[in-house]
Amino acid sequence: MTQPANQQAASSTTAPRLLHVDNLRTALMALVVIHHSVIAYSNIPDWYYTEPPADSSGMLLDLLLLFNQAFFMGAFFLVSGLFVPRSYDRKGAGQFLRERLLRLGVPLLLWLLLIRPLVTIGRYATASEAAARQGTELPYWKFYLLHYTPGPMWFVEVLLVFSALYVLWRRLAGQGRSAPGTTPATGRAPGTVAIVGFVMGLSLVTYVWRMVVPMGVTVLGLPSPGYLPQYAALFVVGLIAARRGWLESLPRTAGRAGFATAAVATVVLVLVVGSYREVSLGHGTLPSLLTAMSESALAVGIILGLMVLFRERLGRQGRLRRFLSTHAFTVYVIHPAVLVALGYALSGVQAPAIAKAALLTAIGLPLCWATAYLVRALPGARKVL
Repeated sequence: MTQPANQQAASSTTAPRLLHVDNLRTALMALVVIHHSVIAYSNIPDWYYTEPPADSSGMLLDLLLLFNQAFFMGAFFLVSGLFVPRSYDRKGAGQFLRERLLRLGVPLLLWLLLIRPLVTIGRYATASEAAARQGTELPYWKFYLLHYTPGPMWFVEVLLVFSALYVLWRRLAGQGRSAPGTTPATGRAPGTVAIVGFVMGLSLVTYVWRMVVPMGVTVLGLPSPGYLPQYAALFVVGLIAARRGWLESLPRTAGRAGFATAAVATVVLVLVVGSYREVSLGHGTLPSLLTAMSESALAVGIILGLMVLFRERLGRQGRLRRFLSTHAFTVYVIHPAVLVALGYALSGVQAPAIAKAALLTAIGLPLCWATAYLVRALPGARKVL
């Protein structure tokens, strides 16, 4: 996640704040809450509270997760990259890194020390009971260390690494902070040939990467390391787009073409994964190549469409949108605790999986933002959230 809008605001001598990007980031944050609400009732048991579906509607939830996973975190990395060059220019390497550690590192520690113990209570109880049946004890500290995971805060970990690499590149390239008043160049956005070339290149890199790191495995606590090429590539695109003013010069036709491409890619992705699930996850198979190509086309297409849509239709902020944007990062940090608590509270409700996911989403979305408001009201919270 990038930081709240009021923490990204540039001074009067720098480029104006991109309100449509703030609003897009808020929408993506809502998708994060929806994603984790849905996964609790899907056939993918990769959340802190799960109820295996007892009806066929769980398959619909799986398809929604497949679609969402293909683009939404990549979009977050692109949005994050958009704000990095301007921040570095204003602050220089030292202050930029210090603020990154404060704004990202401290919330990560809060998650690990406070929120993670709360959301893993159920898992610990299950593991402890299993150990007791074998005649052994499992103290919590041992469980905590053996089952380490940064949870959704893996994004923060990776963003810290990307930010440090950006600083290293600027230093090696001899590019210090820019003078006050520097604004992004207004350049022509990439054309069709360049975008298609990017999609093909990303597809091939992802295909090769998944020969070594197939889908379904975790690396250093990252739940989806198979998407790392996409995350890195879109972060770099954000950096370049910020410098060259691509957001402002994207034609409307690019948005329509992007959505159309994403629609076709979604159909291909569902057909490939549905027909060749195991061999589509990596290992150098043909279905794996088709999966990488359809995911890359889906991600680039829908991000293009969303960028144009929000620029043209959702570029303003009233009180509500400003509130949602300001509290979006806090929602990212605290939403697992809210959703897990709601999951347990709704455990007695008997309903199809898709209905329970919709119910959890309907209650969880407003409750996450309300909780974020209360958290940011705590003394000193706004300095890091």
